Amino acid sequence: MSDELSKMKIVAYKDPEFNEKVEEGEFTSLVNPESYSYKYKIDTDDEQPPGTSATEVKFNKIKPEELDFEFIFDSTGALPGAPASEEGVVNDVEKLKKVVLEYNGETHKPNYLRISWGTLLFKGTLTQMDVNFKLFKSDGTPIRAKAKGKFKGFVEDNLRAAKENAQSPDLTHIVVVKEGDTLPLMCSRVYGDPNYYMHVAAYNNIFNFRKVEAGTELFFPPIDKSAQEK
Repeated sequence: MSDELSKMKIVAYKDPEFNEKVEEGEFTSLVNPESYSYKYKIDTDDEQPPGTSATEVKFNKIKPEELDFEFIFDSTGALPGAPASEEGVVNDVEKLKKVVLEYNGETHKPNYLRISWGTLLFKGTLTQMDVNFKLFKSDGTPIRAKAKGKFKGFVEDNLRAAKENAQSPDLTHIVVVKEGDTLPLMCSRVYGDPNYYMHVAAYNNIFNFRKVEAGTELFFPPIDKSAQEK
């Protein structure tokens, strides 16, 4: 197993089905966030009729979850993974903004985003980003910054945390193809059944499932086996 540090990755798409990537629409963190947080909210209807002393809180809907985290940009060379640079951090901040914030002229809205890191898999859009420049060279060039991002998912269950070593088919798994791996073999590991390889190929837009290169990152979505058997 490789000891190389996994980096958070944000990939931009033009469509909500996440089939068409945006050109140059990928950002990989130099310094991973120290933490990230989810926010879940249940929407209720608690209006009280006139003349009553109390009323039952009625369930309305579960709102899409929200994901918050903070990126650190540093060109001083003091942080591991972030090399020193005389150019400062402005260009790196702009690369992040281009992926998560830039208005897409084809779809007339900001990009759809897929955020992945370790066991985190999130699909949604940016709702807010605050950038704070914290350290400067003598000429005023920023050399350290923090960018706080807030993202909203599409539906209440599109955030899946595939826990380490979990093999449940009810979770979305992110798997990197290794030498000798085949889709049927990988499906057998994840689902306990190699026959789902066509489903996984379609989900990842793979047209030739016999030629999947080592190092390719694949997503294995939840499988409703009872529905498949009907």
